[in-house]
Amino acid sequence: MNPNTPFDRRCFLRNASLFTGAAVFTGPAVAWSDASSTVPYPLAGRLLKTLKIGMIQVSGSLTDKFKAAKEAGFQGVEMNAPGMDVAETRQAIADSGLPVDGTVCGSHWQIRHTSPDVATRAKALEDLKTALRDTHAVGGHSVLLVVGKGADGPEQEIWPRSVENIAKAVPLAAELGVAIVIENVWNQFLYDHAGGANQTADKFLKYVDEFHSPWVGMQLDIGNHWKYGSMGDWIRALDKRVLKLDIKGFSRAKNKFTQIGEGDIDYADVRKALTEINYHGWLAAEVTGGDLAALTSISQQMDVAFGL
Repeated sequence: MNPNTPFDRRCFLRNASLFTGAAVFTGPAVAWSDASSTVPYPLAGRLLKTLKIGMIQVSGSLTDKFKAAKEAGFQGVEMNAPGMDVAETRQAIADSGLPVDGTVCGSHWQIRHTSPDVATRAKALEDLKTALRDTHAVGGHSVLLVVGKGADGPEQEIWPRSVENIAKAVPLAAELGVAIVIENVWNQFLYDHAGGANQTADKFLKYVDEFHSPWVGMQLDIGNHWKYGSMGDWIRALDKRVLKLDIKGFSRAKNKFTQIGEGDIDYADVRKALTEINYHGWLAAEVTGGDLAALTSISQQMDVAFGL
């Protein structure tokens, strides 16, 4: 088996998801190989719900926050790194029984791999490596990365510049078993920010493939780019490169982000596409959070939108 194929990229992370989530997942199960349009809830048992740590707006310790997320129906939590207190996080995991499935590289908007400044790119690489190490230390298996901004230069410059810099962290990602997952965001890169809703995922696909590694993939944010293209078609095109998912609502009609399930995202086609590519793994909420009641509502919104 060639570990550099897109299929094997998914296998690596799926196995990590199984190991991390098996003890806490309590949703209805279906045989993964049997899910199809004939099953009432084809994604049930295939998606694990997680959320960003900043969404958990309850008082108390980190353990209290983890317990609230678990009570609300989530099976994991995404921390921020660098900057995460590893010892405190490990204690919160132990006390709550809720795993950290991954982290968000917290400095990626300000310290970018696309920067024309050599020192800035070196710092971006250092932060990414720290995030990989800290994520591994708490049992996580992915680091979400925004690769940069289009404002840092022409595409023909920032594309190879960012690939060259991020690629220096790939050997460490492979050593630790922590994937670098690229998020599609409104950063004026790999899509036309002023363009219409008929754009494809072709540039994202080509960008990921330039790393030639199963340890680099996409954390596809369905809400972020519904404005620019069919998310079902993007999922089909990216296929096994989709290692994780982010979700928020979006309304093309009102040109604004919404709560999950609101707006006009074609969730039926998204669900169909996820089944077609045989996706199993984490689905991360990225919306305004709140207290236990708000988190429970978000968890339930995810259940409805994805047929869980």
